[in-house]
Parts: sequence; C-alpha cells; structure tokens
Amino acid sequence: MRVLHLGKFYPPVKGGMETMLELMCEYTSSQIENSVICANDRCALNEERRGSTDVIRLPAIARIGAVAVCPTMPWRLARADADLIVLHEPNPMALLAYFLARPSTTLLVWFHSEVIRPSWRYKLFYRPFLQFALRRAARIVATSPTLAASSPVLTPWHDKCVVIPFGIDERAPSEQVLQRAAAVREAEARPIVLFVGRLVPYKGVDVLLEAMRAIPAVALLVGEGPEGPALRQSAEALGVADRVRFLGEVSNDELAALYRACDLLVLPSVTRQEAFGVVLLEAMACGKPVVSTDLGTGTGWVNQDRETGFVVAPRDPAALHEAISRLVAEPELRELLGDGARRRARSLFALDRMIESILALYRQASDTKLDGRAA
Repeated sequence: MRVLHLGKFYPPVKGGMETMLELMCEYTSSQIENSVICANDRCALNEERRGSTDVIRLPAIARIGAVAVCPTMPWRLARADADLIVLHEPNPMALLAYFLARPSTTLLVWFHSEVIRPSWRYKLFYRPFLQFALRRAARIVATSPTLAASSPVLTPWHDKCVVIPFGIDERAPSEQVLQRAAAVREAEARPIVLFVGRLVPYKGVDVLLEAMRAIPAVALLVGEGPEGPALRQSAEALGVADRVRFLGEVSNDELAALYRACDLLVLPSVTRQEAFGVVLLEAMACGKPVVSTDLGTGTGWVNQDRETGFVVAPRDPAALHEAISRLVAEPELRELLGDGARRRARSLFALDRMIESILALYRQASDTKLDGRAA
C-alpha cells in the first residue's frame, strides 16, 4: 500500500508533530510504502530518501506566522500516486492544497491539535478548508479520548473519529547517553526541573518562571522560539536567573541524556493548542514524574494526577509552584510517581501498539469510500 503524508515539516526539523510523523513512517515501512510532502525551511526544492521514506520538501516562498507558503503543493498533490492520503492537521498549507487539488484518493485526517486563532480569522481563513477535509475524510484520528470528546471541531464527525494514542520509542540508551546523563547529574547539586518545547506563548514558560521563585532547584529549558528574549528578561526581573538555564536547541542524544538526568519534567501549557504532550511521554518512559496542566485535551489524560505526577490549573503560578516544590522536596514521592509514569508509558503508549493500530486503520480506510467525494 502506498501512503502519502501531508505534513507541515519533517525531521530533522524538530517538533512533536514531526517526531510522530517520522515514527509512523519508519515503523510501518515493512508493510507500507510511505512518502511525505511537506514544506522546506527555505525557498528550495529538496527530494530525498530519509530512512525508508521518500520526502519531498517544497520551496517556501514566504512565512505567515508559523505557516510556510508553498505554491507548488496543490500541483504536487494533484499528480501524486497513492492509495491513501494522510493529512496531518493543523496544517493550513496542506488544507488549502487539498481543497484546490481535490484528489479522489481516500483521505485520513490525523488531528494532532486544535488551532487557536482570533475567531474572525479562523472562521474566514481556516475553518472552511478544515471542514472540507473533515467532510471528505474516511476516518479522523484523535490522539486521546479526551480530545476526541471535547473538541468542538470534531463534534459533527464523531462517527468518523478513532483514537490512536501516540507511542514512545523505548530503545535502550547508548553508553554515551548514559555517561552524559551522569555528568549532567554530577555537575548539578540541586534537583533538576526540565522543560522541553518551543518558546511560544501557549507553552506557558512565563508561568513556569514565576513558579520557580523560592524553589531550591534548577530549571533547564530546552528549545528556541520567538519568546526567548522576553523570557530571559523575565527571568532576570523575577530574580530566578540564577536557577534557570536556557539551553536552546539540543541534539537528540543530549535530550535523551537530559531526560535521564532530570528529577521531573514540567509542561505548563496554557491553551488547548497543547493537545497531547509528547514530551510527557518521553519523560515518563524514563521513569520521571511530570507536572502538566488541565486543558481538557490529552495532557491530563497522558499524565494522571497523583499517579504519574501532578495536574494543575493552567496560568496558576501558585499551583505550579506547589506541585514542583513537593516533588523537589520529597525524593520518595518522585520515585513513587516516576515508577507509575514508567508503567503507564509502557502499558498504554508502547510504540508497537500504535503501529498496529495505524496499520489496521490503513487497511480499513482503504476499503471505505469517502463521503461527499465529489464536493
């Protein structure tokens, strides 16, 4: 079976959506011929074989916010030869390309997260194209039962929705990763609080900085983004610059080491744009307790309050401070919740379980006719 994925970007571009797309492609490759059409990070065409996947990175002539504008995407999609198309949403450029090309190939929409935009802009420029794709989709994949049940976008299409949680690749760490983790741990006398993510408003890093006041720990912040300069200034103004380190982007091996070196991970996101939290899984698989926020999406389902960590209200520095403080002050509690986190990651979020579900969905969807294909 030939499956064409419409992604925003593809690794080595970093991001939860990109990481999961690569896992899907690589781990289904024994049975599926995968290809990806996505945006390049510059105005140049790049066609390559990455691992077992054919990747076409289309020239981006401009950026509108986080959206890469690729004028050739509709043409590429119209002439693509595939048995199944998987559109990874949110993805404005792919939605527009699909609307214009209107291929007859069976469509799946993988609903990674909701789009948070001003109401008028969303209604005018996004919702019509998304609704067109959802109407034509044979199936719509949500990553958690809470997202499927709570998203107003999916409400009209519940009969098409299936839940496939993300899976975590639990390959044993290399000796180099373990040695680096030990070095990070040895170099820091204080407990380590880890954050991993883009420095953008919805991630709530500003709330984390405020929550770090008077906590005898160091916060390691991995990631870059437009909020970086303002957050560094805020750390100074709040008096926490001595316990917060901005590490920027790091290699995969360095990130793996940081997950093993840290004492806990915090994901303080503040909007429903955070639909799952892949970083929660990555930390949980390493036996680390996690602190996340209750957004009504998958974050509070992935992380079970008082079983794998703590779930607190968003935009509440005091609640976040209390949760972090407890884990910093109580090693036994960290160990207990970390053990629960590891068990949950292995039982519910095993990679082979995700791959089996994807392959079953592909087989089912390939035999399902689209509703309103001629629309």
